[in-house]
Amino acid sequence: MRVHVVSDVHGAAEALARAGDGADALIVLGDLVHYVDYRDPESGILGRVLGPEVSAEFARLRRTGGRDELIRFIRDAWARIPDAPAVVEEAVLEQYDRLFGALTAPTYAIPGNVDMPRLWPRYARPGLTLADGQVLEIGGLRFGFVGGVPLPPGVERRASGPWTPHLLPADEYAAAVKALDRVDVLCSHTPPAVPELAYDVVTRRAEASSPELLDVIQRDRPRAALFGHVHQPLAPRVRVGRTECVNVGHFRATGTPYVLRW
Repeated sequence: MRVHVVSDVHGAAEALARAGDGADALIVLGDLVHYVDYRDPESGILGRVLGPEVSAEFARLRRTGGRDELIRFIRDAWARIPDAPAVVEEAVLEQYDRLFGALTAPTYAIPGNVDMPRLWPRYARPGLTLADGQVLEIGGLRFGFVGGVPLPPGVERRASGPWTPHLLPADEYAAAVKALDRVDVLCSHTPPAVPELAYDVVTRRAEASSPELLDVIQRDRPRAALFGHVHQPLAPRVRVGRTECVNVGHFRATGTPYVLRW
């Protein structure tokens, strides 16, 4: 059995169309939407709709500013756009039309933090499984899927204009992870709470991670835990007991899927 796994696609539809070549199945671990491009401020939804100056400032605040400052800035920027929610949804749907249309192999997909999962059901079809929160058998192994990203404990979800990231309250995310039955392979957008896996060497900060995912790894001792979210991790893989924990890579940058064989 050969399964290809990608994460952090961020609009790379042409590469995604090739991601399933030679595979029995494709797993997509979220962040299909290209919202902001940290390397090219003119790209992404922010750059195209609000302009490269707004995109560049958003990226700067994301690296150096506080959460409240970032929310105020982007909320004020979107307030200048008439009917901003409709503009955002149209831009996201335009990307989703290309991205979901590019999937050729049997695909199992979960959302990341920059996705809009409420729009995903319209793309459901034979050969595409929206797998978030499920344990599914693939090639005789039990794959558990958890999408989204947890907020820090005690932090509530807050709207930041027409775009609201898919961030879940810590207790809600923990409950979703704990609800998984025994798994042979754990698939998430967020890494487990292992410092080397969560730290991004370019932004120089620890990204969100989940102690509950680590609990499942220690409970079930799956053969692999696969995830994305951290684009430039300090360590792309770490072994926890018998489990190989692997960041499958920033697919928009590499265009290369991670290959899982058994």
